[in-house]
Amino acid sequence: MLQKLSNHINTNLPFLQGKKILIAISGGIDSVVLTHLLSKLYFNISLAHCNFNLRDKESDLDEAFVRELGKNLNTTVYTTSFNTLEYSKINKQSTQIAARNLRYTWFNKLVKENNFDYILTAHHADDNLETFLINLTRGSGLKGLTGIPVVNGNIVRPLLTFSREEITHFAKENNITWREDISNASTKYIRNKIRHKVTPILKEINPNLLDSFTKTSEHLQEAAHIVNDRITEISKKVVSKISNNPNINLFKIDIKELQKLSNTKAYLYQLLKDYNFTEWNDVYNLLHAQSGKQVFSKTHKLLKDRHFLFLSTKENTQNTIEEIEILEETHTITTPITLYFKEVTNEGIKNKNTIYVNKQLISYPLKLRKWQNGDAFFPKGMRGKKKLSKYFKDEKLSLIEKQNTWLLCNADNEIIWIISHRQDNRFLIDKNTKSVLQITFK
Repeated sequence: MLQKLSNHINTNLPFLQGKKILIAISGGIDSVVLTHLLSKLYFNISLAHCNFNLRDKESDLDEAFVRELGKNLNTTVYTTSFNTLEYSKINKQSTQIAARNLRYTWFNKLVKENNFDYILTAHHADDNLETFLINLTRGSGLKGLTGIPVVNGNIVRPLLTFSREEITHFAKENNITWREDISNASTKYIRNKIRHKVTPILKEINPNLLDSFTKTSEHLQEAAHIVNDRITEISKKVVSKISNNPNINLFKIDIKELQKLSNTKAYLYQLLKDYNFTEWNDVYNLLHAQSGKQVFSKTHKLLKDRHFLFLSTKENTQNTIEEIEILEETHTITTPITLYFKEVTNEGIKNKNTIYVNKQLISYPLKLRKWQNGDAFFPKGMRGKKKLSKYFKDEKLSLIEKQNTWLLCNADNEIIWIISHRQDNRFLIDKNTKSVLQITFK
């Protein structure tokens, strides 16, 4: 197995050579064998162990075992301890998801602090098969059926080509000791249920199941690449970024262009699958819904507005601050948006994010607020008064853009500036202006 791994790394993972590597180690057979193998191959490794405090004294014994292993191999060991149950309760996550989030957050912290090049995990071929079967039972899309990637950013899994049987054989042949997690024998978790009850039957039907699955996984990965290439091509035609307000992480999907495609529903799924939507029939029905209809995921909001679907993060569409006051001595505000106030001698560079007003004409405290029905202003460069609702319509602002537009008003609630859009005529500087106030939106 040692030679096979060496050949595998030289052929498929040559970038690991000479790099500083952090191995995620639990104390179980897989990560312990990976550690011994890379130590024998003289890689520059360190070990990272998480004590999740889920198995009472057993968790502490796992940590002690890893520390002793690092000592015996003359390898640096990093350990940390988590109150996983409390974290999962506070964040309303399953214990497994909570442990994963805690683990990788800490790993990435170690990478930054110690300049590691890669994080290695000990996932193997049987893990990959189990992940495929889990995703299959949950109705996963193509991405979920491609299994565990060998390389995902700075995370590398060099044992994915090896079976659990090979790893166990190597450990016993080399008298390697490891810690046994008794919970692995329980069928409480879906992965263990598949491991102990499903895969043995599949292997009985096909003794070469892992080899067959590896080939199938490769075919699915190739298909996924083709799909991704097509979606990238389609995205350029139907998806665009709305960038006139830097505070809004907003994209729009052109419904008419989308409906020209052969399978609209499939393309819509591929475009939105990374944004945590689950009610896909509701998402698809938005295409034919009236303006204002919306669908939420845990993280995002999708809104129908005329001929477009607007996608935004929930944080950007649910700002709870409605109004703040700005005193005359204020030079900078950073919440809910960033504005700079500075007295200057005359007008400088003009753009949509900087205005100049006659300070003598404004009254304090200034007010920063969202727009309301009935609001009106005197647009710069135009004669007369105009309602904001009409202005927004003429400018073709979407509902989400309207929700995220801020107004800067004086103490009497007169609009000075529709921020990043249009200044009001009433506060412009002229030849008689003695005090000029520069206001910049960042």
